[in-house]
Amino acid sequence: MASAAAAKDEGRINLSMLVAVLLIPAVLGSSQSIFNDGDVSWHIATGQWILDHRAIPHTDPFSFTWFGKPWVPIEWLAEVIYASAYRLAGYGGVAALVTAVLMALHAVVYLNASRWVRSSLLPIIAMDFVLMPMLLARPHVLTWPLLAFWTWLMLRAREQDRAPPLVAALLMTLWSNLHGGFVFGLAIAAAFGLEALVDSADKARAFRQWLVFGIACALACLVNGNGLEGVVHPLRFTRLQMLPLIDEWKRSTPALTPWFFGVLAVTLALIIWKRPRLPWVRWLLLGGMLGLALLQVRHQAMLAIIAAMILPQGFARGTELAPSDDRMSCRITLGGAALLVVVRAIMPLQPPENDANPWKLIAMVPPALRSQPVLNGYSMGGPLILSGIRPYVDGRGDMYGDEHVLEYSRIVHGDAGLFDKAVQRWNIRWAMLPKESKLIPVIQRAPGWRLVAQDKVGVIYARD
Repeated sequence: MASAAAAKDEGRINLSMLVAVLLIPAVLGSSQSIFNDGDVSWHIATGQWILDHRAIPHTDPFSFTWFGKPWVPIEWLAEVIYASAYRLAGYGGVAALVTAVLMALHAVVYLNASRWVRSSLLPIIAMDFVLMPMLLARPHVLTWPLLAFWTWLMLRAREQDRAPPLVAALLMTLWSNLHGGFVFGLAIAAAFGLEALVDSADKARAFRQWLVFGIACALACLVNGNGLEGVVHPLRFTRLQMLPLIDEWKRSTPALTPWFFGVLAVTLALIIWKRPRLPWVRWLLLGGMLGLALLQVRHQAMLAIIAAMILPQGFARGTELAPSDDRMSCRITLGGAALLVVVRAIMPLQPPENDANPWKLIAMVPPALRSQPVLNGYSMGGPLILSGIRPYVDGRGDMYGDEHVLEYSRIVHGDAGLFDKAVQRWNIRWAMLPKESKLIPVIQRAPGWRLVAQDKVGVIYARD
């Protein structure tokens, strides 16, 4: 009877697994909205530069205002990966890469949640509502499955009352070359190390094991394309005064990210109702991440992923569900994932025309102007770089620094005096701006400027 039941269970297809790991990532990864950020273009251009030169640039090769000055490209490996996907299959290849990454993220979250709760789709759905506004073809997305897997390693280590294997520290090397968020990987490991020290019966052994693992992780972070500067730079970035000008660094508000606050309200209500049981250190970790998410929008994604990994065990009160045989579903999911990623890469996909992708407007730039200094819209800087045109500014605000970016912000908000000063200093010959730019009336009143081209996205003015 038992063997017959097991055979029946093995042949059953787990639809929730297929939805979680295949359907949802395929839909989200195929959305044109993943290109709605000008940074996508300069990340691809940087990766192409690295592939062409077989080196990591440590000075700016792209702009005319910062050309040849220091640059710390801490996301160089992610940029190489995006550029490779772009060269292989254009924007369809980039979308295929994002789809594959989402499949990996969903697989980790789903497999972990299915150990504890029957409604294992719910953590994924809640997580995705928070992730969607930040779902862009940029380096941070490549680290999402890494964050989930890292959290799983910590959870698994605590279940076994030991530190994670030392080889796991190599993930920090990968992480530190993909994105500056690796510092949160260190914080997560420290939190679980503290939990082990508090809860373990053999505190000396726990302290020794987790200390060795922590040192290994710290050393692994130093193995990156920028050396010590690659470790310090993400911390230095947080002190920049320009950050409130960038959407992802703004304080979280219901008006800016309503889905986050909706998911947060439902989750808090469930916590009050169901009273999940977790070690206090994990509540401290979640509370700390919540504070960061409220402080700055960019941290919402990390909170959502960490919570989706940690809370299911709490809601189950530490009691695992009876294991089921999902080998058939796993095989179908693996095959389906490979097929969907290939199909996504083959199918043509173009970004929507907007100020983050002003490709028609760039095509209207007269050849004589393309090599001349331009004053551009902030989101337009990345597409200009990918088109071989040197911008005034782009999304690498940490490279340009506060003085340049804050002055630029005053210019594009209509400061005529600073505009005239910048024109004279940099010998600016033309401007490409989004249609809603407050600088356009200033240019229209300035002598010697004329309209060259315009479309639904923006305008091009040239100076005689």
